[in-house]
Amino acid sequence: MVLLNEKQIVVKLRSAKGWKRNDSKIYRTFILKDFACAMGFVQSVALLAEKMDHHPDIDIRWNKVTLVLSTHSEGGLTEKDFFLAVQINSLL
Repeated sequence: MVLLNEKQIVVKLRSAKGWKRNDSKIYRTFILKDFACAMGFVQSVALLAEKMDHHPDIDIRWNKVTLVLSTHSEGGLTEKDFFLAVQINSLL
């Protein structure tokens, strides 16, 4: 994977609705109905991430799930991060 440049990141971020950037990472907090729904969502994300072999950092706080994406092996943001972000969005 190749790191995206600043212009590419700005364009890709527009297609990843709800995701925000923090340095070399993108993140989004999802608010679900309750803890059980949050855990179900995390399970769906886990299955998707495993299939893509690209795993987000996950923080669960009762009904809030924050996902953080970055391609650690490349040291920043790649196409893989934005593709997974869009796929995660489609789970809802």
